[in-house]
Amino acid sequence: MRFFHVLLFVIGFTLPVAAQSHSSGNAWLKSSFRKAEKEFAAFEREHGAFIQTENVKMHYLRWGEPANPPLIWSHGSMNSGYEVMHIAEGLAKAGFYVLAIDYYGHGQTPIPDGEVSLYNIADDIRVLMDHLSIDRAFIGGFSRGGYVATAFFDAYPGRVLGLILEDGGSVAANTHYHKLTVEKLTDVSLNFITSESDPWNKVFQTKFDAYKALHEIDGDDTDFSVLSLIQRKSDGEWSVVYHGMMALFHLDSPECFMDLVLRPSVVPLFARSMVMMEPAVIFRNLHVPVLILDPVSVDDPMPFEKENRALKELHPDLIKHILYEDTGHNIHYEHPERFTRDVIHFMRDVLSD
Repeated sequence: MRFFHVLLFVIGFTLPVAAQSHSSGNAWLKSSFRKAEKEFAAFEREHGAFIQTENVKMHYLRWGEPANPPLIWSHGSMNSGYEVMHIAEGLAKAGFYVLAIDYYGHGQTPIPDGEVSLYNIADDIRVLMDHLSIDRAFIGGFSRGGYVATAFFDAYPGRVLGLILEDGGSVAANTHYHKLTVEKLTDVSLNFITSESDPWNKVFQTKFDAYKALHEIDGDDTDFSVLSLIQRKSDGEWSVVYHGMMALFHLDSPECFMDLVLRPSVVPLFARSMVMMEPAVIFRNLHVPVLILDPVSVDDPMPFEKENRALKELHPDLIKHILYEDTGHNIHYEHPERFTRDVIHFMRDVLSD
C-alpha cells in the first residue's frame, strides 16, 4: 500500500490494482486488462456522462433516481469520481441521487488552458446543477474535494442543502504546517521528491503499458476503475493521472512546497485558492447543516480535531462533528459501511427538519 502525502490534501489512496507473481507473465495481465476495459466501458455507459461548462468538458458519474434528493461529491487529490463507486450504490438505495464529478486533471476531465481555481470547480458544479434542474443539493467532498465543497457554499450558499466534509474544507489548509518550525518544514518538504521511475512521472506508448505499470505497484484486487486513472495525451501517448499533477498543485519540488506553505500569494491560482481559503470566515454566518467527518490517528496529515471542535462550538445547532478513532486520512476507504451510515443519517435528519 502506498500513500502519497501531498501537502494537506493527502489522498490516503490505494491504487486498486493486483500484484501477481512474475511467473504468471503478461498473458494473465493482458486478459485482466481486456476484462477491465469491457467492465469500465459498461460502467461508463450506465453511470458516466459529460457536461461542457465555461471552463472545461467535465466528466461525472451518477447513481440513483434523479427525482431523489441529490448529493454532489468532489474527490480527493489524484483520484476521481470513482473514489465513491463502492459506497454510491448504498447511498442510492437509501433514496439519494449521487453525482460524483472529476475535477481538473483528474479522471476524464482535462486541465483547462487558462488559470483556474477551486472556485471555478464550484462554478462547474453550479452549471451541472442547472443542467440537471437541481435547485439545491447536499455538497460533499474528501480532502481537497472538501475545500471544493466549501468554495461552492461560499459562492452559492442558496444552492446548498447541507455540507459533508471528509477531512477537508472545515479548517484552513496550512494550519498544521504553520505550527511547525522552518527546520521541520524543510524536512517535510523533502517528502515531495519522487523518483523518475514512478509511473506518474512517465509516459507510455500504449494504454496496456500504463495499466501494467499501475498493476506492478501494489494491491490485492484488480478493479476496472483503475482505468479512470489512465489518460491519453494529445501526442497519442498515455499517462497515469498523476503525470504533471504536481505542477498543478505547485508541489513539484521542495522549494514549491515551501512557497505554498509560507508564501502562497506567489504561487499559481489553483494551488493558492486552496491554501488561502479561510473556512472560519466563510462559515461566519453559517445557515446550513454541516457534517464534519474527522479521522484521528498519528498518520492523519490533517490533525484538525481541536479546530473542528471550536468550529462546532460556534454553531452547535448546525454542525455535527464525528470522530473516527485510529483512522487515516481516507475515512470512506477504511470504514465504508460506517461512513455510508453516518452520511445517510445526516442527510435524512436534514430533510426531516
